[in-house]
Amino acid sequence: MSEESQDAGPRSSADAAPPHPAPRVRLLSAIAAAVLVLDVVTKVLAVAQLEDREPVEILGGLVYLQLVRNPGAAFSLATGYTWVLTIVAIGVVVVIVRVARRLRSTGWAVALGLVLGGALGNLVDRLFRAPGPLHGHVVDVVSLLAPDGRVWPVFNLADSSIVSGGVLLVLLALLGRELDGTRAPRRADRREREEEATGE
Repeated sequence: MSEESQDAGPRSSADAAPPHPAPRVRLLSAIAAAVLVLDVVTKVLAVAQLEDREPVEILGGLVYLQLVRNPGAAFSLATGYTWVLTIVAIGVVVVIVRVARRLRSTGWAVALGLVLGGALGNLVDRLFRAPGPLHGHVVDVVSLLAPDGRVWPVFNLADSSIVSGGVLLVLLALLGRELDGTRAPRRADRREREEEATGE
């Protein structure tokens, strides 16, 4: 062993090369694709089976299945701004695709995959469903506790995926988990380092 190797000593985990982003990008892509496929399938089935039917009660009234065509955002918000929501959805997809190049965290990959799949699911409706491109109405299917969204707005699998991914992103941020797989230093740690740097 050379003197240079002996002087260098063992490398710490902080000096180790960060994990390659490719596996995380594949995980993100797989989750997004699965959400998109399941969302499209459930909407196709909903249109085929629930069109012009009364809400179907399941689980003793805990859940109702019914077909609602929603021109607004998730949970029927921002009705009347369909074209704006379409542009926003496209922007979200572009941002996630760009961010994926720096992705090295499994948690972030799961969260972004859920958000991306949900955004794509509803975007497909806005682009290809009536009344036309950029103005298409999103198919919602699930109503909780009562029909017609009287207790909770009618939603679909894409909405659930977006909300779940968003909650996970907030949790990761609160835990200090970074996109690149590192952990942000706590405030107390930062204060100690600043004091050491200033010699206090």
